[in-house]
Amino acid sequence: GVWRQTRALLFKNCLIKCRTKKSSVQEVLFPLFFLFWLILMSMMHPHRKYSEAANTNLGMLDTSMLVNFVIGYTPPTRMAREIMKKVSSDNFEDGIITEEYLSEEELQEASAFKPSNFVGVVFNDAMSYQLRFPDSVAMSSIYMESR
Repeated sequence: GVWRQTRALLFKNCLIKCRTKKSSVQEVLFPLFFLFWLILMSMMHPHRKYSEAANTNLGMLDTSMLVNFVIGYTPPTRMAREIMKKVSSDNFEDGIITEEYLSEEELQEASAFKPSNFVGVVFNDAMSYQLRFPDSVAMSSIYMESR
């Protein structure tokens, strides 16, 4: 019963493979070709490892550049308010002004009318954010790996 059916099915599959040699070869060679291509691409763009930087004293921060510096942020959640309060009060007593905006569109409009000392912060959630400079977007890339 079962053995005869299995043998007949194997024989049938062998006949099909022998009669369609072109597609059978393609079934074997295409995965090998793509595997070779992936290996070649990974060799052309190797993963870079950077050595750690030594701890050095960077000296005092020149706060004269931060006079009337404006940081706008959105959305105005409790966590965002706490973070921005800590940024403005703990690190810089004078010079940094924080403004909250209800939406990202309001933040973009404000950055269009503000001078070049405006930076926007868009909080995606409690752990991630995007920085908005006058004509660009910068992602927080602390944990980015190479491509």
